[in-house]
Amino acid sequence: MKRRSFNVMLLAGAAFVASACSSSKFRRYNGPEVTSIVVNKSARKMYLLHHDRVLKEYDFVLGFAPEGHKQFEGDGKTPEGTYFIDRRNPNSDFHLSLGISYPNAEDIAFAKAHGKSPGGDIFIHGQPNGVAKTKRGDWTWGCIAVRNRDIEEIYAMVRDGTVITIRP
Repeated sequence: MKRRSFNVMLLAGAAFVASACSSSKFRRYNGPEVTSIVVNKSARKMYLLHHDRVLKEYDFVLGFAPEGHKQFEGDGKTPEGTYFIDRRNPNSDFHLSLGISYPNAEDIAFAKAHGKSPGGDIFIHGQPNGVAKTKRGDWTWGCIAVRNRDIEEIYAMVRDGTVITIRP
């Protein structure tokens, strides 16, 4: 009987450690609500705001062709304009990710008028999973990439439906 109790306690301890390790990227946030996000592409600065007050500021990198508004799938550009956070992916190919509502109706119409796809799957995300070092320079396909510790904060602070304004 003692052996069985020991095994049960050992398994319970292992489950606790495993759950603690697997959830380490998920943080809690109890501060003021993030009411909007402002991204200044040229300055490579992202601001999380509570109304008109900056709560946090982050550096980031962009798509491999960072200048100008995203128009077509595969162009390497990051959208410009007003969108909103429309989804989150804790099991992303990147550390964590928050989806941006690109393309909107205007983006779709523009691309269609040119016989092309507008693309999609634009996110704020961390570094690729399995990569030990932070990637430098503009390397995404149009997303906004931050350090892993930064996406952990952003993921905890930002709710779905938050407005994001991406400026040139």
